[in-house]
Amino acid sequence: MAINFTQKGVDKVKEAAAKDNAQQYLEAVALYKHAIEFFQASLTYDKNLHADMRKWLSMKIDEVQKRIALLEENGALDSGGGTAQATKGKKQKEEDEDAKFRGALESAIMGERPDVKWSDIAGLEGAKDALREAVILPMKVPQMFNDKRVPWKGILMYGPPGTGKSYLASAVATECASTFFKISSADIMSKWVGESEKLVRTLFKLAREQKPSVIFIDEVDSLCSTRGSGDSEAGSRVKTEFLVQMQGVGHDDRGLLVLAATNLPYQLDSAVRRRFERRIEIPLPDAVARAEMFRIHLGDTEHSICQQQFAMLADKADGYSGSDISVLVRNALMEPIRTCQLAMHFREITVEDEDPEMRVRWLPCSPGDSRGKEMTLMEVPKPKCVVPPPVQYDDFVKAFVAARPSVSKDDLLEVQRFTREFGQQGSEQQELPNSVGCQTDISYALRN
Repeated sequence: MAINFTQKGVDKVKEAAAKDNAQQYLEAVALYKHAIEFFQASLTYDKNLHADMRKWLSMKIDEVQKRIALLEENGALDSGGGTAQATKGKKQKEEDEDAKFRGALESAIMGERPDVKWSDIAGLEGAKDALREAVILPMKVPQMFNDKRVPWKGILMYGPPGTGKSYLASAVATECASTFFKISSADIMSKWVGESEKLVRTLFKLAREQKPSVIFIDEVDSLCSTRGSGDSEAGSRVKTEFLVQMQGVGHDDRGLLVLAATNLPYQLDSAVRRRFERRIEIPLPDAVARAEMFRIHLGDTEHSICQQQFAMLADKADGYSGSDISVLVRNALMEPIRTCQLAMHFREITVEDEDPEMRVRWLPCSPGDSRGKEMTLMEVPKPKCVVPPPVQYDDFVKAFVAARPSVSKDDLLEVQRFTREFGQQGSEQQELPNSVGCQTDISYALRN
């Protein structure tokens, strides 16, 4: 016989209410939590549950969680009925909660800096300039930011997936001496009523205590999507708390930057969007940036690709994101390994090496090579001395056969429309009009 989780949950709520009325709060809270478990089990396992019943169960869970939160906030679980004891219990509860939330956010603080420099990022000069302006300059030359000239407090990076938004954030973490918080919705959202907004509050409190600091929120649309009738009460409270904290009323937020990234800018709530003073498009890489990405991802791997061939690869990769190019290069790098696996002949060469065992090496060769010996990779006397051939242009041609860009035309059109309506293209610097006259000369002199 199937278990009726809903009825069991209702029974537990009745028992909890009786204990609650009798001021036996510890027993009541335990029963309330047990009831929530039954309700959640009903929502999870009862596939035939009617939509109205699902809605009722969700409302019931919220009601029960609110009652639990109210009992805990009022210190009812620690009080012996006396006002002084209740106040003491409430204060201790707040201190315990603060310590708990701080502990929950410790993993978000990046202790070790990622080894990503500005020079590791091809293109995106406008975005890099904006981030330097917001993070690096206020620390290096703070005297330049005074009175009305203040650093940006909120920067939103948006664009198709795989264009380097998170990579830019890693470069910020590497280049700046700020405390860096890397946050996702999983770090903030909690199943218990009231905890999510307290986590948001604690996050900003920690960031203000450890200024200069940067809060980076990846996939911010999952945390601050457009508010509407379909929102849960908990989700709405989190967005409200996030808006309040970003506004910073009553706090000195100099030295605090909120940096966010999203692939879906239109899903952001309009009030949240307004808090991000700079909204920078991170576009697909142009031909020059794509050629540089091929060079960066090849690194120090031995290859025979010339400058012209890098340009040809960049042309073939039109429409590819930085992430797509990274995967394509990794696939091309495997081609020499596949050549070794399929080779039936290897030839012996001698090289200078400090390790005597590595002076004799084996290269795959064609059957017609007079110095070659017929053997497979597993038959080479010292497999660790096998050297794969250099990466060639043809290896990339083979990799392109299976490669496809991950960004659709619809994605690009949506990003371009958002830029026209709300954003700023971070990749280009606007030229001053000729009518500026002597101001243009002054600007040129300052830059040079």
